[in-house]
Amino acid sequence: MHVTVAGKQVETGEALKTHVSDGLAILTGKYFDHAIEASVTFSRDRAFFGCDINLKAGRGLSVRAEGEGTDAHRAFDIAAEHLAKRLRRYRRRVNEHARSSADRERPQAARQVILHHEAHVDGEEMEEPELHGESAAIVAEQPAEIAFLSVGEAVMRLDLEQAPLMMFRNQKTRELNVIYRRPDGHIGWIDPAGR
Repeated sequence: MHVTVAGKQVETGEALKTHVSDGLAILTGKYFDHAIEASVTFSRDRAFFGCDINLKAGRGLSVRAEGEGTDAHRAFDIAAEHLAKRLRRYRRRVNEHARSSADRERPQAARQVILHHEAHVDGEEMEEPELHGESAAIVAEQPAEIAFLSVGEAVMRLDLEQAPLMMFRNQKTRELNVIYRRPDGHIGWIDPAGR
């Protein structure tokens, strides 16, 4: 597993990097044999240190955890505990759903595109750029998957990735669905087949 340790206004010495590598090796070895990469970022906010862990545990599975402590080692330990809790919960749910997923279809291939959005001022009105024209520049493009999931599984993945939204194919209706985190903290669900 490739581990990247970075610091924002924090010195990341060899002792801290070793502590992070050893801790993540134990954690991923316990839950995943094939974790791909991890990015650990430390920051400092007055008296406390913050630690942000982004772990790519496998194809299509990213897990994020945060921790705060009096020193960088303690902040990592707290973030690693949160990560372990999420991985444990995910592993339990995967095991519970293993029997029902035997006949599940493979994820649908998709493309994720990030566009550079600049509005042009024309008098007092703001013009929206053309999404397919030359006004909108493609900043990044990467492959994505649209998995066949139950709503519960989609919510679990949304929580694990701490993403703002997720598109998936509903296992029951086979329609494209979207779940998203609302400003009030609850989960919203868009189901075109729901009547």
